[in-house]
Amino acid sequence: MMTISRMISALGVLVFVLALVVGCSGDGEQAAQPEPAAAEQGQAQTEAEASDEDASPGPLKIGFIGDLTGGLAEIGVEMRDGFLLAIEQVNEAGGVFGRPVEFVIGDTNTDPTIAVEEARRMIEIEGVHVIVGAHASANTLAIAESVTGPAGIPQISPASSSPQLAVANDDDFLFRATLNDEVQGPALAQLVREQGYTNVGVIYRDDAWGQGIADAFEASFTEAWGGEVVKVAVAPQQTSYLSELQQTLTNEPEALVMLAYVPEGSIILREAIEHELYELFVFGPTSRNPSLLEAIGAEHLGGMHGTAPGTAPGTESALLWEAAFIGRFERPYGFPYTKQVYDAVVAFALAAEAAQSTEGAAIRDQLRRIGGAPGLQVFADVGSIRLGLEAARNGEDLDYEGAAQSLEWDEVGDLASGYVGIWRFTDEGGIEDTGVIPYGE
Repeated sequence: MMTISRMISALGVLVFVLALVVGCSGDGEQAAQPEPAAAEQGQAQTEAEASDEDASPGPLKIGFIGDLTGGLAEIGVEMRDGFLLAIEQVNEAGGVFGRPVEFVIGDTNTDPTIAVEEARRMIEIEGVHVIVGAHASANTLAIAESVTGPAGIPQISPASSSPQLAVANDDDFLFRATLNDEVQGPALAQLVREQGYTNVGVIYRDDAWGQGIADAFEASFTEAWGGEVVKVAVAPQQTSYLSELQQTLTNEPEALVMLAYVPEGSIILREAIEHELYELFVFGPTSRNPSLLEAIGAEHLGGMHGTAPGTAPGTESALLWEAAFIGRFERPYGFPYTKQVYDAVVAFALAAEAAQSTEGAAIRDQLRRIGGAPGLQVFADVGSIRLGLEAARNGEDLDYEGAAQSLEWDEVGDLASGYVGIWRFTDEGGIEDTGVIPYGE
């Protein structure tokens, strides 16, 4: 049995041990806690970093809507290549807001309904800030009036030329990097008259583009050149156009002016030749396509001329871009609008940097500042784009001398100047550019 003295002694030891444990525990908790001043400083720093991140614009996201399948697919695929080259070069130049530009690609299949769906997907799901596209005027018009205009999303079409776009209900969010057909139609009329024709038949695609360029051509050819025109609309996807061709013969025309896409154009030309209705042709821009020549043959089309959107001949910017395109894709570009797609991307990058914002109206309001003189000249080249982005960030005016031409926009988003190109099919089975008709110089 433990004595009283031993119990007291043991109790003392126990009290000592407990005191030691409690003391050590208190020291550990105090060491784990930061000093009050350090804690407040760390919290303030974290809040400041979060505030800076919120204030900085997010990465710019650009959508491309093109005809990657359907009647304009060959042109659309190369337009996509021009888009990708621009994205790569802008990012190599440092990106926008110091961040890589992001992108989304959509296919319209040359269908306005699909085009609208793709535009909505890009804006509502993918979160794009701007859109490059579409190709066909009917698609661009549908997107601008139904989607981008109401949503306040800037849109630059590299290819849509219908006069209807100039009066679209788009709240000034629609621009284009190709000339209005109010310019291209008269240039085609000039070419037709220079070929020696005074009386022609016209077959045109029954859509916004075909109607616009056919009307502009007819007005100029009859009023400015004193010619005669019989024009007939055609619907796409017919198996025969013989009836429409015969309707154009009422005034015994000397040549046929064809304003159609390659799928229907191939049928129209074949029937015109096989039925000996026409031997001579003049073409609009959609016919500048090797597939049409392959379908009909150089023996029938060799020496025949046409018009297409032109580019500034031999400029520093054009030469730099052409070398870069060959270096990236190991082939020269072959279709209209490829340069224009590239220019639209670079224009958006410069405008967003100038605005220091991804907000649609802010970017739109800078487009006219970066597109024309006066200002720092920016070329279609990585080094020049880098300098342009820095200048835009510093609030300087820019003059983007694009791969195709300078982008000087008027009050409705149309180009104030540009070029219409003249080309022809060769007897050897190729396509060659033979000149340009300047506009607005």
